[in-house]
Amino acid sequence: MRRLVKGGARVGIKLGVKLTFGALALAGCSALDMVDAVTPRGGYSLEANQAYGSDARQKLDVYRPAGPDDYTRPVVLFFYGGNWKEGSKAGYRFVGQSLATAGYVTIVADYRLYPAVGFPAFVEDSAAATAWTVSHMLKPDGSPRRIVLMGHSAGA
Repeated sequence: MRRLVKGGARVGIKLGVKLTFGALALAGCSALDMVDAVTPRGGYSLEANQAYGSDARQKLDVYRPAGPDDYTRPVVLFFYGGNWKEGSKAGYRFVGQSLATAGYVTIVADYRLYPAVGFPAFVEDSAAATAWTVSHMLKPDGSPRRIVLMGHSAGA
């Protein structure tokens, strides 16, 4: 009987997740919207729209763990993909939240997009966001923290 209950609970959870994703897909939500919808909203603090340049898209969000900062852990700087033509840091809250709740300060950066700018502006924006991270994410003694660059597709 114990196996049946455990197996039934597992099937019930899987069915609930499938129904949730199915309902979101029918509502016209993107895959990112679906992941965001099931990502918990707590466990971190958010410092939104920190400017690393003068353009409106040169902003980044800093996700900090809810507890005290562990300065021995690296800061994660994430760049999303989108062919350098589309995307927004707002669609990647799940990355910041997931890593912050695991104890990592996480930064998700926007960058300027084509056709407003061309190559190499996207790369220059990534370098500027990295420089901002180096200068703003310091240990208590003022020394720089380790930084892990993370991304996918055009952001990788």
